[in-house]
Amino acid sequence: MDRNEKADLVAELKQVFVETSVVVVTRNLGLSVAQSTDLRLRMRDAGAQFKVAKNRLALIALDGTRYQPIGDLLKGPTALATSPDPVAAAKVAVDFAKTTDKFEILGGAMGDTVLDVNGIRALAELPSLDELRATIVGLVQAPASKIARTINEPGAMLARVFGAYAADAAEAA
Repeated sequence: MDRNEKADLVAELKQVFVETSVVVVTRNLGLSVAQSTDLRLRMRDAGAQFKVAKNRLALIALDGTRYQPIGDLLKGPTALATSPDPVAAAKVAVDFAKTTDKFEILGGAMGDTVLDVNGIRALAELPSLDELRATIVGLVQAPASKIARTINEPGAMLARVFGAYAADAAEAA
């Protein structure tokens, strides 16, 4: 890798650190190609990224960002999981770590807050932004549907009463 490629990679990483909501630092201890591909696909499906970068270049990219304190975690074979959703990368990383012992979560950060392994696990248990949005929409729609049901119910009751009278009149005739 020549200097220009390194500079491009550092600029790309710095941009990721500026735009992301969470960074999860992981250690890969011999993942197979299939496992690595599976992890990347899971991350992509969740709206997250998983990137293996040289620690020196990642440290340079971290410089001057709010994620600079996680630089201490970048030792050995590490990779970074990032996502704009504060929960997505942590959730996928924790779920994947349960399936293999070759993948270890070292820690991370959410904004200015540095998180240890337990903090990442706690973050993974929270609902994602999409789940929260769905809950809010459900809560907003519930009163409207109840109002509509309440308004329509008297008319429906009248229709059932008239239907019962019509059935009685038809039987009597």
